[in-house]
Amino acid sequence: MADQEFLNSLFSLDGRIGIITGASGGLGFAMAETCAHAGATVFALSRSGGADQAFSGGGSIVHKTVDVTDRIALAACFDECTALNGLDFLINNAGITEKAPAATFTEEAWQRIQKCNVDAVHNCCQLAYPYLKQSPFIGRIVNVTSMAAHLGFEGVAPYCASKAAVLGLTRGLAVEWAQDNILVNSIAPGWFPSNMTRGVMDEDRQAKILARMPLHRFGNPEELAAAALFLLSTAAQYINGHDLAVDGGALAYGY
Repeated sequence: MADQEFLNSLFSLDGRIGIITGASGGLGFAMAETCAHAGATVFALSRSGGADQAFSGGGSIVHKTVDVTDRIALAACFDECTALNGLDFLINNAGITEKAPAATFTEEAWQRIQKCNVDAVHNCCQLAYPYLKQSPFIGRIVNVTSMAAHLGFEGVAPYCASKAAVLGLTRGLAVEWAQDNILVNSIAPGWFPSNMTRGVMDEDRQAKILARMPLHRFGNPEELAAAALFLLSTAAQYINGHDLAVDGGALAYGY
């Protein structure tokens, strides 16, 4: 087998169908683009939608407008996406945060964060399950966690709680669904440019973040997308229940 054929056998997503939430822009769209370039048909779910795109090699991005916190609408959307060719992978990327002191964080704000960051992830996994177990490529779920699943951050305690829950869900499903033709893993992004991170970061916090990061720079969306592609690929078919940190070494940093 030629070198290129060998690499394609490991990393190509030709013929695969996937759903990515929170994929109208930012990190979600970068993952959708990378998967489409690798040959997959990607349904990009978001509240705002976008323009469909075709890619050389057979991949494409099809945008679907849906609120992932609406279980009924989400189920209808999954039915549309899987109607013709089933489903081979799911990336749960949609998430929100709000910044406020823990002592004064409102119940409404807490519920908003958990509903999007935890409930929607659980619902998407449930809806994807019957299709992923039938995938000829081994079904994959990749949940997006965070450094906040491992570390405490001031002002965003409910977000930390939500991402720790996603990590626990990842491990629980990885064990329960291992014999159902499904691998479940997660990615813990470090600091990447996004509307969400900009909303909780001032100049002082940015300086502190870069100082505690061995690479001393923010990540590029393509660097996170490449990690997602790996976990979806044939190359990762013996990886299950793992949380892959893509963080420039931030979690490894000691005192």
